[in-house]
Parts: sequence; C-alpha cells; structure tokens
Amino acid sequence: MKLITNFLRLIWRLWFIIVAGIPIIIFFPILFLSIFFNLKKLFTWSKYIWASWILFWMGFQVKLLSQTKVDYNKSYIIIGNHTSVLDIIVLLKIFHSSFVFVGKKELSKLPVFGYLYKKTNILVDRSSLHSRKEVYNQAKHFIKKSYSIAFYPEGGIPDTDDLLAPFKNGAFRMAIEHQLPILPIVYYDNKKRYPYDLFKGNPGKLRVKILPIIQTKGLTLDDMEELKDFCYNLIYNELMNDKLSKNFQN
Repeated sequence: MKLITNFLRLIWRLWFIIVAGIPIIIFFPILFLSIFFNLKKLFTWSKYIWASWILFWMGFQVKLLSQTKVDYNKSYIIIGNHTSVLDIIVLLKIFHSSFVFVGKKELSKLPVFGYLYKKTNILVDRSSLHSRKEVYNQAKHFIKKSYSIAFYPEGGIPDTDDLLAPFKNGAFRMAIEHQLPILPIVYYDNKKRYPYDLFKGNPGKLRVKILPIIQTKGLTLDDMEELKDFCYNLIYNELMNDKLSKNFQN
C-alpha cells in the first residue's frame, strides 16, 4: 500500500511541473512584453492567473485568515516563514499589487522560467558579499517604481523541523533605510501539503494569514535588531499557537 501511495505522489509531483510549465510557455509573449515595457498591471495579473491555475489543478484551496487591510497603492517589505515552493505561489495569489522577490540566483538557470525569474526578481548569491550588497541597489530601482519587495528572512527553507529559523538582517535593514512598512505573512500548511520530500504531501487547504502591518517611520539602523526580533517573535508565536491548538485538539 505504501509503495502505491509513494508512486501516486511521484505522479502528482510530475503533474505539478506540467501544470506550472504550460501557462509559462503559453503566456510567454505576454509576460515578455509586460516586462519589456514595464506594464505593471499586466504582469501582476499574469502572475495571479499563473498562481491560481497551479493551485486549482494541484487541488489546493487558499484560505486567507486575516482581516488586515492592505493598501495596494503603497510599497511594503513583505516577510514570511519559508516552508515550501508553495510560499511563493500563495503570495502571488493573495497580494494584489506588483512586487518582486529577493531569491536564489540558482533558479535563473532553469529554461524559460529562469529568464522570467531573472527579469522580474532580485537575485542573490548568498556566498558572495558583492552580490548581497547589489541587492540593495536593485531594490532601490524597484522601490522607485512603487514595487513591494518580498523576503524570506530565514535565508532559505530550514533543513530541520524547527518552526522558524533565525532571521537575517537584509529585510529589516531595507525597511528602515527606505522607511517602508513591513507586511508579515504566516503560512501554516504549505510545508505539510507540499514539502521537499518527494514521498510526502497531498492536496488540501492552505491557510495563510496577513499579520498587522509594522511601521518603520522614524526608525534608524540602531533599531534594526529590535525590529528583527519583534517580527521574528510575531511570526513564531503565530506558528506555535497553531501547533499547540492542533495538539490540544488531538
């Protein structure tokens, strides 16, 4: 029985690649034009359609738990816990304005997707100090165009079962330097539904919550550690409360 289950999960994983790849190929001309001519609304719409397509055909249902009102005419530094490739897709679904990710440079090597990824996100080689510094120059370019910037401040998906890995400084330094509000987001189910383990995961509900916006106006770099700790504890406590409530129910 386990062998059959593992086989079906592998087929499901292969289906993900097909489902994600088809719209990229079909809509590539539209995406290319929206990038080349900086058509923000068209590109934002395209990404929303792409994310919605994947989530639907993979059997996922996004449930937004938050009542936080987001002004989509403003720019934010978006942060969240990083648990799965679904984190990016869910954010594309729920955030209805233009934003770019600060992401791994390695993904730019993928065919077709890599080109779009490179043109529409800020790439960083975490092993290179120069690359990490260049992130700030690229971010200024997008912020001037009223984009939001999305970070996963853990620096990657944790290898352990820890709820939340320690945060790095980048997102909080940028928020303070540009005096941008921070928009914290919590993903509760993404790791369970679509982990990196090929033989785990299943369709179902993806709960996500937008936490209250954190203002940075008036803060200086001397406040960065305190701001980082505050954001970490905010997200960690949400995850822990969810875990404890499930354990209590069980």
